[in-house]
Amino acid sequence: MSSRLSEVELEGFHLSDLPQDCIAAVISLTSPRDACRLSLVSTTFKSVSESDAVWERFLPSGLNLIPSSLSCSSKKQLYLSLCENPLLIHGGRKSVQVERGSGKKVYMLSARDLSIVWGDTPTYWRWISIPDSRFEEVAELVNVCWLEIRGKIEVSMLSPMTHYKAYLVFKPTTGAYGLHYQAAEVSFGVVGAQVWKRAVLLDADRGLPRRVGRLNRCRFLRMQTETANGDDQRPKGRGDGWLEIELGEFLNDGSKCSDGEVEMSVLEVKGGNWKGGLIVQGIEIRPYLCN
Repeated sequence: MSSRLSEVELEGFHLSDLPQDCIAAVISLTSPRDACRLSLVSTTFKSVSESDAVWERFLPSGLNLIPSSLSCSSKKQLYLSLCENPLLIHGGRKSVQVERGSGKKVYMLSARDLSIVWGDTPTYWRWISIPDSRFEEVAELVNVCWLEIRGKIEVSMLSPMTHYKAYLVFKPTTGAYGLHYQAAEVSFGVVGAQVWKRAVLLDADRGLPRRVGRLNRCRFLRMQTETANGDDQRPKGRGDGWLEIELGEFLNDGSKCSDGEVEMSVLEVKGGNWKGGLIVQGIEIRPYLCN
């Protein structure tokens, strides 16, 4: 095929000669990333690949999205807006957006949408508002020895045939303490099924505390060994200024479990040490895309 051809051609036949609704039907069966690439083929493909008929198919279903409500003049602009600006749903307790290249759904459960043990006891947790959170309230850990956070979401809300990972989205306060003595146990999986669990560090600083007794020193070194198998077992920075720690993986393969729920959990209940200074925004469930 000559590089000078401005049309997609197969044995003398130009695909751009097809009716535009046929071209739109074909492009809508690809992905948002492919649609953008096809817009470079020709003027015909550019017109069709940017049409509402194509981008309406890429928008997440079940949200009753109206372009004018988000100041968008087209379905493509609405799609791109949802990639950059999470939409609050369920009374502001969850957010949804789309992954730019695939159109897969991304959810975040707010701290208010999670089950936090002692979460309504001001001695242990308090609810505050901060400007860099997408939700009205976040949960600040004041002082607990039993840290237990759980969240659930219906499998049917997630994109089908998609590999998901869940992440706790949080940040430490200036006076955070007690998070480096014991690894936290995290999990992500279908409710009622066997769930794989693992140990992670909630403290971004992995250094050994200056003052630590012999027993706690042994416990700390054991925790370091338990969590030394990969960088995904310690917090990482996000583009929005928060930290995240991976909780686990789940494949929404369209099987019978799609009628159930998946649960995420963060537990640190074995060490018995007091800890505080953690701000929890929520838990994010997003597609894991292998490139």
